[in-house]
Amino acid sequence: MEIEKTPLQDVLLITPRRLGDDRGFFSESWNKRALAEAGVTLPEFVQDNHSMSREVGTIRGLHFQSPPHAQGKLVRCGRGALFDVAVDARVGSPTYGQWFGAELTFENAKQLWIPAGFLHGFVTREPDTEIIYKCTDHYAPECDGAVRWDSCGIEWGYPGEPALSNKDAIAQPFSDFKSPFTFKG
Repeated sequence: MEIEKTPLQDVLLITPRRLGDDRGFFSESWNKRALAEAGVTLPEFVQDNHSMSREVGTIRGLHFQSPPHAQGKLVRCGRGALFDVAVDARVGSPTYGQWFGAELTFENAKQLWIPAGFLHGFVTREPDTEIIYKCTDHYAPECDGAVRWDSCGIEWGYPGEPALSNKDAIAQPFSDFKSPFTFKG
């Protein structure tokens, strides 16, 4: 398992090993022991989510779940391709408001670990793209929130008008966001 640090403290890019032959491949997409042996301890996961976006240029996010139900997410692409983004929303963090993005595809098998305290979003690069992610807390609608996708200076790499949900189209800009997250150093 390959583990890469990113410019945002605590956000990791994880690439599981694939064992393949002419029939296909096998991969352990999550292995707690292998991560621990590499010095990475992630919180317990309690929920798996799987969504599919039909159109290229679908943007979902920037989403968060506030305390006491803040969520960390381990994100991967099950089919197609997406550009996945984390934005540091931890007040007091030296990288507050900065973002990191990675291309996650079925072929490259990369996963992005996004801890609680970060906003999360993605744009699809191929039709019928599937995103699969593990969460560290259950969905809590009363803690669900969004920040406008185009208010953090993210270079989405999509030149057209994105396909957005109503929630994402009317989300508050980052400049108006009162973050419930605090950097713990």
